[in-house]
Amino acid sequence: MIPDFVPVLGYLDEMIIVPLGIMLAVRLIPVALLEEFRGRAAELAEWPASRVGLAIIFTIWIAAAGLLLWWFWPNATG
Repeated sequence: MIPDFVPVLGYLDEMIIVPLGIMLAVRLIPVALLEEFRGRAAELAEWPASRVGLAIIFTIWIAAAGLLLWWFWPNATG
């Protein structure tokens, strides 16, 4: 509601409005449906993590960062 460029007040309203909105959204969800969602989330949390997938994504991010650095770094011959 208050623009973010207003010191302190811009973020203070978001610290109040966002949690209240989340609480309202949780209260509007039927209890049975909420229990089903929480059960499914618990099942998904038990899945094993893939270290190979992590390594692949990490390598892609490092390669992309290196490519951007190489591309935008000032050229000494230019």
